[in-house]
Amino acid sequence: MTRDAQLLDDRQLVGWREWVRVVDNPMPPIKAKVDTGARTSALHAVAIRPDGPGWLRFVVHPHQRRLDDPVELRAPLVDHREVRSSTGVAEPRPTVRLQLSMGQTVWPVEVTLTRRDRMGFRMLLGRTALRGRFVVDPSASFLQGRPVNSAPFEPDPNPGEHDS
Repeated sequence: MTRDAQLLDDRQLVGWREWVRVVDNPMPPIKAKVDTGARTSALHAVAIRPDGPGWLRFVVHPHQRRLDDPVELRAPLVDHREVRSSTGVAEPRPTVRLQLSMGQTVWPVEVTLTRRDRMGFRMLLGRTALRGRFVVDPSASFLQGRPVNSAPFEPDPNPGEHDS
């Protein structure tokens, strides 16, 4: 068996869109676009603010085309990076590290935070997050299935009230 064939055997097959869950956060799965044309992963986030040294707090709306589902997250700040959008415009973005799960795979991913209101997906998984773990079948969707613990989501009526 060649080295390339062995590498392929160790990777999970994913479609061009998959369900992704942010581990250790009480929120529903996010429908993500798997985009090998993008180097960086991105997550729709608003109300981004510092939360102690080296941490950010931000609000995510995990469901497409909805604003009645805010979920507040806290994550370690990795960097501020200049990212060029698909339209060619460079934008400085905060980058955080999140533990993601897709199917049976759980791994740390560096994700830039940006407004994706007008985009079809609230999350984009770029090739850096995919490298070495997944092979993409662009003709398929949701090959990794919907996460088991994805019960119907009830928004917290008092977000931010449970901070410690």
